[in-house]
Amino acid sequence: MSYKELIKKIDDKSARVVVIGIGYVGLPLVLEFARAGYTVTGYDKDAVKVRLLNSGESYIGDIASGDLEPYVKKGTLKASSDPAVLGEADAIIVCVPTPLNKTKDPDMRFIASATEEIAAHQHKEMLIVLESTTYPGTTREVLVPRLTKGYEIGKDVFVAFSPERVDPGNAKYNTRNTPKVIGGTSARCLDVAKALYSHIIDTVVPVTSTDSAEMVKLLENTFRAVNIALVNEVAMMSRRLGVDAWEVIRAAATKPFGYMPFFPGPGLGGHCIPVDPLYLSWKLRSLKFTARFIELADAINSSMPDYVVSRVTDALNERKKAVKGAKILIAGVAYKPDVSDVRESPAFDVIDGLKRLGAEVSYVDPHVPELDESGLKMQSVSPFASFVNYDAVVVITNHRALDWSRMFAEAQLIVDTRDALRGVMGERDKIATL
Repeated sequence: MSYKELIKKIDDKSARVVVIGIGYVGLPLVLEFARAGYTVTGYDKDAVKVRLLNSGESYIGDIASGDLEPYVKKGTLKASSDPAVLGEADAIIVCVPTPLNKTKDPDMRFIASATEEIAAHQHKEMLIVLESTTYPGTTREVLVPRLTKGYEIGKDVFVAFSPERVDPGNAKYNTRNTPKVIGGTSARCLDVAKALYSHIIDTVVPVTSTDSAEMVKLLENTFRAVNIALVNEVAMMSRRLGVDAWEVIRAAATKPFGYMPFFPGPGLGGHCIPVDPLYLSWKLRSLKFTARFIELADAINSSMPDYVVSRVTDALNERKKAVKGAKILIAGVAYKPDVSDVRESPAFDVIDGLKRLGAEVSYVDPHVPELDESGLKMQSVSPFASFVNYDAVVVITNHRALDWSRMFAEAQLIVDTRDALRGVMGERDKIATL
C-alpha cells in the first residue's frame, strides 16, 4: 500500500485510529474522530478510565457522557488497556504526560514507553503523531530512530508532531475550532498527517519540520509564563508603591494597540504553563545557552505561593493575630476557574506553607470535593457553610460558583489573590491583596 492509498483509507474513513492516553487531551480527540465517522480506540493503562469510557461515561468536565454514548453503543468508540490494539491501527496519536522530575528536567518515560509499545506492534503504512508537549528535537531524536528499524520514513512509516492546544473550561475554543499546527518528518509524512487531522479540525497549519511544531507550543506557553511573571512582579511593586495593580492593568488594557493584559495570581498551575518553558530551557542548556527570560520567569512564578503565605501572615499580624493556630480557609484549589483540574495548582504550596506555620487549614471548592494530591488528603467544606468562623479566607481560584457576596459579608479577613471581590459591595479594609 502506498502513502496515497493510506491517505485514501483516511479519506474514506476506513482507517482505524488509536489514541494513546485518554485524559484531558486524548479523550476530546477520541470523540472528534468518532464524530467524524472513524472507528477509534482509546488506549490507556488506567483501568478506571477504560471502564468508564467503555460505559459511555465521561470523566472530564468539558465532555458530556451524552456525547460519548451514541458512538460507544454503535461500536465505533472503544477503550482498551491491551497494547495489541496498536497493531490494528492505521494511525496512532500519542497523548501521554510529559511532566518534570524533581530537578525540573524533562521526564520522558511516558513518551519512551509509548514509542516502545508502538514499535512492538508496528506494521507498514502506519501514521504516528506525537501530541505531547516536549522539547524541540524529540520526535526526530526519540521516535524516528526507534520507528525506522526496518521501516523507511515516508514510505513504510509516517511520523509527525502536532502540539495539543487543549484549554479546559474554555467555552469558545474546543478541539475542532482551535487551529492545529502540524510538522512532519518528511513531506509525505506531513501530507498523511494533514489528511487525518483535516477531517476533525477546521483549520490545519502546516510547518516545515517536527522541530518547528515542537517549538510552536513552547513559544506559546513561554510567552504566557513570562508575561504572568511580569505582572506578578508588578503586583509586588504596586503594593510597595501603594498602587492598585489590577486597576493599573485594566486601565492599560484600554489602549487599543501595543498592549495585551495579563493578571497576577498566587502562582502557575495546569499541565502546560508551569512545565513547558522549562523543557525549552533544559534543551538550550545542553546547547550551552541560558534561557534567561524563562529561568527568571520560573523563579518569580514559583515564588508566588510563598509570597501569598507571607501576605496572609502579614494581614493576620496587622489584626494582632498569629498565623500559628489560625483557622484559614482556602477558597478554590483548582488551577483555574470553573474546572476540577488541580494539576500543578499553587493551592498545594499555599496550604503546605500555612500548615508549616501552624495554621489550621481547610478548603472550599465546589468543583473539587476531595483532594488526594501532593501529600495532601482533604475534603472540601460545604460551599454553603459559613465563613464567619475563619480567621482568614484566602482566595486562590475565583470560581463563579462561590458566593462572593456572602463571603465578603461574613469573613473576618480575605486575602484576595485573584481580584475576585472587586465590585462586590462590602467593607474594603477586610481585604488584603497581592
